[in-house]
Amino acid sequence: MKYLEEQLTETLKISVVRRIFKGYLSGLAYVAAAEAVGIKISHPSVKRILQNKRYLGDKYYPAIIDQETFERAEAERFKRQRKLGRIFPDKPVAECRPATKFIMPKAGKIFNDPFKQAEYAYSLIESEVEK
Repeated sequence: MKYLEEQLTETLKISVVRRIFKGYLSGLAYVAAAEAVGIKISHPSVKRILQNKRYLGDKYYPAIIDQETFERAEAERFKRQRKLGRIFPDKPVAECRPATKFIMPKAGKIFNDPFKQAEYAYSLIESEVEK
């Protein structure tokens, strides 16, 4: 998308986004839809364009595409993924708990430079493994 933004004026960007949606909904693949508009961008970049809800508009920006077009593109994307066997179950999210217990042995060295001393002191800190 960054490449797209650098390359095009605002009015042209709006036209390009609409035409990418139209091309994709007409049956073109991601890259083919972008190339039909005259842009050379990667597969993931086109996918991000098609999934970007900002194009529906908000209180600051006008809508570039309508809700129906966005939903049709999403439905088409899921249909193609299903057809290619690329729908995978969500991976379980592991609970992330920060370490809360720490140990620090007595400092054995003393440096004249306070920054070196601080670096040394912080290097001694170890977290206790909770079981």
